[in-house]
Amino acid sequence: MEKIAKLENVDQYNSLYGLETLHPLVSVIDLTKATRLVNHIQMSYGLYALFLKQAKSCDIKYGRKYYDYQEGTIVCFAPGQTVTVETLEDEVRPSVYGVVFHPDLIRGTALGKTIKNYTFFSYAVNEALHLSDQEKGIVMDCLEKISLELEHAIDKHSKSLIAMNIELLLNYCIRFYERQFITRTDVNKDTLTKFELLLNDYFQSDLPTQDGLPSVKYFADKICLSSNYFGDLVKKETGNTPQEHIQQKIIELAKDHIKETDETVSQIAYALGFQYPQHFCRLFKKRVGCTPNEYRTLNSTFF
Repeated sequence: MEKIAKLENVDQYNSLYGLETLHPLVSVIDLTKATRLVNHIQMSYGLYALFLKQAKSCDIKYGRKYYDYQEGTIVCFAPGQTVTVETLEDEVRPSVYGVVFHPDLIRGTALGKTIKNYTFFSYAVNEALHLSDQEKGIVMDCLEKISLELEHAIDKHSKSLIAMNIELLLNYCIRFYERQFITRTDVNKDTLTKFELLLNDYFQSDLPTQDGLPSVKYFADKICLSSNYFGDLVKKETGNTPQEHIQQKIIELAKDHIKETDETVSQIAYALGFQYPQHFCRLFKKRVGCTPNEYRTLNSTFF
């Protein structure tokens, strides 16, 4: 049976690799200094973690798939995630650097209030961040700043300064991901095309009446992306969220129903997947500026 390591605190992670713990809530990781080798292990994270792999030294599996995790790649994990690490047979000390920190470290800090905005913590296996040499240098510099603070005697400034440096690192990762979205623009456009086709297919089928309104996760799963990565990609490429695209499609179809049929507002609402017609009316008025019945009256007057 595969061994599962539950990482509820920083020292548990460090103990796996024989690393020193300088602070109970945060640690800068340098696996080239590991005194213990972990060949194959499943890790259940109760921590936040960010790792940069400088060389092909291990494989990381999340669920049934391996991360796109080659040389110069970053992956991130959040509390509640479970991953499998497989170290290559000819590698004694993986060239992996990073930071792990407990949620309590950022509680009450500015980062604690915004940590959910760093959506890349829940990106899927095929969505790793690939860095240029310059970007790798910036990441290593951020880790060095955190490390220097950990070597300083703990005082009243320690928590906020460490949190600020972690936040700086995460903000750089956002910048790097935005660069990656841009350099993968052709792939992203393919994703948007698939999204539009899936939207059309959904509303042309019986799924709205059977399953209701589609979720962002429904389309992300169909395209084999995590919901967060899919949402960030669509927002970056179009300026609108996937949910806004779904709502726009609903409004377009609703207008067609209103103009071209004698269906009641309730019939239209149910046909589009709404459980309650009043929810449909509320969305329609918010997006169009008038109720469905008012829209029907206006169109019958002018057309």
